[in-house]
Amino acid sequence: MNKKTFLIFLIVIAILAAGCSKNNTTNPNDNVNNNNGNVVEFDPTNEDFDSLLEQAKGTTVTFYGWGGDENRNRFLNETLAPQLKEKYDITLEVVGMDIDNILAKLAGEKQAGLEEGSIDMIWINGENFYSAKENDFLYGPFTDKLPNFEKYIDTEEEEVLYDFGFPIEGYEAPYGKAQLVLFNDSGVSPETPRNTQEFLEFCKKYEGKVTYAALPDFTGSAFVRTLIYDIVGHEQFLTMEPNKEVVKQAIEPALEYLRELNQYLWNQGKTFPATNGGVDNMFQDGELVMAMSYGPYAVATGIEKGVYKDTVRTFVFDNGTVGNTNYIAIAKNSPNKAGAMVVINEIISAETQAAQFEALKTLPVVSYDKLSDEEKARFDNVDIGKGVLSQDELLSKRLPEMPANIVPIIEEIWLEEVVGK
Repeated sequence: MNKKTFLIFLIVIAILAAGCSKNNTTNPNDNVNNNNGNVVEFDPTNEDFDSLLEQAKGTTVTFYGWGGDENRNRFLNETLAPQLKEKYDITLEVVGMDIDNILAKLAGEKQAGLEEGSIDMIWINGENFYSAKENDFLYGPFTDKLPNFEKYIDTEEEEVLYDFGFPIEGYEAPYGKAQLVLFNDSGVSPETPRNTQEFLEFCKKYEGKVTYAALPDFTGSAFVRTLIYDIVGHEQFLTMEPNKEVVKQAIEPALEYLRELNQYLWNQGKTFPATNGGVDNMFQDGELVMAMSYGPYAVATGIEKGVYKDTVRTFVFDNGTVGNTNYIAIAKNSPNKAGAMVVINEIISAETQAAQFEALKTLPVVSYDKLSDEEKARFDNVDIGKGVLSQDELLSKRLPEMPANIVPIIEEIWLEEVVGK
């Protein structure tokens, strides 16, 4: 292209841009005028929060996440959505969808070249965040534009900086904390194993009445990683290269333990329930004497619903159990990034986190030290229910997740080296 042609090209582009500016709307991806009267493309990251609030007013924000949690969906639709409508005139549309399908949808929209897709916010963490960020499906960084992020979140906390060992870099905001807990019925099995050796003895005593979900089930996988940590420690995995031989060598003592454990498990470890939900059903039916959950207050909820007896109680290993944080990200082709940021800012407020703690018994992500006395009192007064451990005890026994690219290697090795051995 010669200089004259190039100049004409620039002029045409300028005319087109000017023409587009005449149709100014509240869509956060539209063009707006700056103070000099020049037309600039609206970029939420270049706006202050008051501007985001104005852009978000009267819009709809779609929140895609797993739809299997009825209590969470009820909280989002009956508590959070009316709150957003009243305070910001934002309509929250909750869409239940498996994360694999969400990622597939993002991939399809990207392949189709859609600048504006159908997803605004995504409930995500771990391997899925790693995959989404690596494939350029996410928008960011954006957390530096959220007033409540600085006000309530410990921005130097490990799980605010890293998700399963992968740098977050402002591409997702914390939503809630989870931690693996074990539980049994004290009226049936009075023991609470405090380490892997005691757990082995427990399984010997109650032979055929203990098991865990087959990997890659999320909870079953977390349980295996917890056993690995108790046997070989966790520090080495935080910087370990994602090499199968390196990982296998590091966990060999744990593989030996898991193979020995098999003979005392349900069906002698030849097969495992497909999901943790299946394990829980077997526990409720009395087929198993122990179960587990990544929801630290699941027992309290179960007792309240009447699915567990009052004698069911939670326990963890002395060296701790795996815990992680789940997050909210924004799709790169979100049609309402401003609205998404306003909603996320509200979710990480002390008010919403406390309401979520009360309704869902989800460990809050706000820093207790950053709360006012009034806010602290609200958290302190939450009735966490029966049969569970306090937040302080849980957090004192909380172990970091492995890097996201190590987890599938562990799951592959487990399938090859443990199942039916």
